[in-house]
Amino acid sequence: MRIAIFTETYLPQINGVVTHIKILKEGLESLGHTVLIVTADSKTRRHYIKDDILHCPAHNLKRIYGLDLASPVSRSRLHYVKEFAPDIIHIHNEFSIGLSGIAIAKILHTPIVYTLHTMYDDYIYYIAPKPLVPLTTKLSHHYFRIFPRYADAITGPSKKCQEYTHEIGSDKKVEVIPNPVELDAFAPNTTTQEQRNEIRKQFGIPLDATVACFVGRLGQEKSVDVLLNFWAEEMKPQDNMYLFIVGDGPEKPKLEELAQKLNITDTVIFTGKIMHPDLPPYIHTCDVYVTASLSDTNSISMLEGMAGGLPVLQLYDELNADQVRDGVNGYMFRNAKEFGDRLRQIRDMEPEKLQILKNSVIQSVKNSGAQNLANYIQTIYYGIYKNVSPKKSHVLHMSEFFPSRKSRRK
Repeated sequence: MRIAIFTETYLPQINGVVTHIKILKEGLESLGHTVLIVTADSKTRRHYIKDDILHCPAHNLKRIYGLDLASPVSRSRLHYVKEFAPDIIHIHNEFSIGLSGIAIAKILHTPIVYTLHTMYDDYIYYIAPKPLVPLTTKLSHHYFRIFPRYADAITGPSKKCQEYTHEIGSDKKVEVIPNPVELDAFAPNTTTQEQRNEIRKQFGIPLDATVACFVGRLGQEKSVDVLLNFWAEEMKPQDNMYLFIVGDGPEKPKLEELAQKLNITDTVIFTGKIMHPDLPPYIHTCDVYVTASLSDTNSISMLEGMAGGLPVLQLYDELNADQVRDGVNGYMFRNAKEFGDRLRQIRDMEPEKLQILKNSVIQSVKNSGAQNLANYIQTIYYGIYKNVSPKKSHVLHMSEFFPSRKSRRK
């Protein structure tokens, strides 16, 4: 099959969506499919294809995740995609490129798969002052409902995606397909003990200390402040435990200030931005992955930690409760005391018992590679493609995206 993947963001940018799409592309190509990535690129003024990527002119929005935003309408883009002749259009973002994917799919009468990656209610604060958050959230639901409305199939990495689509007013089923991880890149044997020791020495961490880490963009939605407060409440210097915060983001200055206020700067370390290819030794120098985020849907950073053998401590989240199984790949915690107790439990494990747990953690993500993701998605593709019959193309009107009140009542 020929698959056109529409995404606002792609390499060389790095985030969870990009990693998901990169792994999906590799998996689909290994199965013999042909993939074209259609993405926004603020560094170009014209549409062009290079290395199976259609670059679309865009403007950069620094305030909103540094997002590149392209026009949703382009004859050049339509021309290139029409020439590619996709059997499936797969949309991964909900902004201009996503809208463009819907429009082009309708013009070419190509079936649409839509993957929901983000719970947007948790990100409203990026664009709206606090008093306007309720209104902005309501308006956003009207907008984001467009994508499930036009999709022939919807996928998402956790049950939270189904809850969100219901919240915005869609009754379509979401097929839960867990996020992938680059298993080979993050396997423990990809780095040496010398590399790990060097990182500890660089940040002043004793070689015999137990290190917990969080990896990701430091935004409000990641709830790193919860980790810091719990750490301050439970961890003492004599515990010989350190918290490694790996990443950068708009909340970093506030979080560093909070760590100072809580008097935990001796045991909490902020690395700043680490490029994705350089992450494995940072993960491998740690002993446990911790997260208090309730906005994530099967976090890829967490999966990378698990691929490296790190048991996970995750703040309890009913809709993500099946991702971490107590004693198998980590533990859930509900408060500061449980957080501290679980950290000390892992710290005090006999080496043999800890190694058994780490092996179990790695085993729990062994089916999260490119091949399995591609097989899951391929089944979705075939399921909807066989039910679509060729039709003549037509001109798409914006009224199809935003039907009148009268037509919605029908």
